[in-house]
Amino acid sequence: MYPSPHAPSVERRPVVVVGAGPAGLTVGNILRAAAVDCVVLETESREFIETRPRAGVIEEGAVRGLERRGLAAGLLARAQVHDECEFRFGGERYRFRYHELTGRHHYVYPQPLLVTDLVREYADVRGGDIRFGVREVRLHDLETDRPSVSYLCPETGERRVVHCDFVAGCDGARGVSREAVPARRARLARRDYGIGWLALLAEAPPSADCVVFGVHPRGFAGHMARSPEVTRYYLQCAPGDDPENWPHERVWAELRARLGAAGARPLAEGRLIEKRVLDMHNYVVSSMVFGRLFLAGDAAHLTAPIAAKGMNLALHDAFLLGDALVAFITGGDPDGLAGYSAAGLRRAWDYQEFSEWLSGIYHGTASGDPYHAATTLARLRRLFTSPAAARAFAEQYLGAADAC
Repeated sequence: MYPSPHAPSVERRPVVVVGAGPAGLTVGNILRAAAVDCVVLETESREFIETRPRAGVIEEGAVRGLERRGLAAGLLARAQVHDECEFRFGGERYRFRYHELTGRHHYVYPQPLLVTDLVREYADVRGGDIRFGVREVRLHDLETDRPSVSYLCPETGERRVVHCDFVAGCDGARGVSREAVPARRARLARRDYGIGWLALLAEAPPSADCVVFGVHPRGFAGHMARSPEVTRYYLQCAPGDDPENWPHERVWAELRARLGAAGARPLAEGRLIEKRVLDMHNYVVSSMVFGRLFLAGDAAHLTAPIAAKGMNLALHDAFLLGDALVAFITGGDPDGLAGYSAAGLRRAWDYQEFSEWLSGIYHGTASGDPYHAATTLARLRRLFTSPAAARAFAEQYLGAADAC
């Protein structure tokens, strides 16, 4: 049970945002800019969320969405702008110049930097209320017009209650928001690829001037710059593999083999500062709305890092949800909230389909099936011989076909 509404620890806000990731902080900033009061609840510390290693590739459409809402100054000043990527297969390098095809870029800006910018804008510049280190967050009465969120205060241990009109559930795949939706109401569609990726951060400068995808019979490998001093690498491995099975020497030997190609410069090796195994899977929750609870980001849909879409989806959800809440609370316009789930799911399923297709490209040559391996190489070659195939891939890769 939680305290009665008459207890001193009870308060009221129009919106409670659960989770201080890119989605929750963007929603909070949109609300603050429109003078809509809200509170953001986060179980971790500020230091933790500002340093947690996460994604770093942001679509131009997402950047423009942040810019229109006054949230992109740091990103535009410091992000790397990428115009092309590179595929390596069959011992050769193939440059894919997507800017020439679409006029659009990718931005490389590590998620911790974006989160730091968004926290500073919300809390320090716009005076938003954000509470770090809260415990045992619970969502109540979501199917009524008087929902509330309760939590244990980290300083006093007291259970506090915030009554509200709406809850924005932005606390990720393992958060309480998705769990608050009864199983009978949350239709979960899930895809397990049966593949793992060893995610690595190396204290080493990038070894190429763009993102590199290595499609190799021994498994996929990826190279993504994070900063002039740090590089993200991926290695395909068995799902559930133990990172301890991958000592320094084995990691770099596999990276050299899978990313090796004629004319490629040697990899700049360095200390591995992160090493974890990600099991590749996707899911989508239908609907993204349950009563007065609106799910956003990984709470609503998870996209494996195969296509670098997760943070972009979270931001697009936040734009839709933040704008819809403002329109309803300040002007009584219900259309945005009524259409939120349908709009979010359209983009989510589009990105899910691209992730599925791209997984076949990345992992097909290592499938052990000669037929699958050969058709994978045929698809890859088509990207570099067919302008129509190249343009279709570039639009999906950049999110340009459905820009926000």
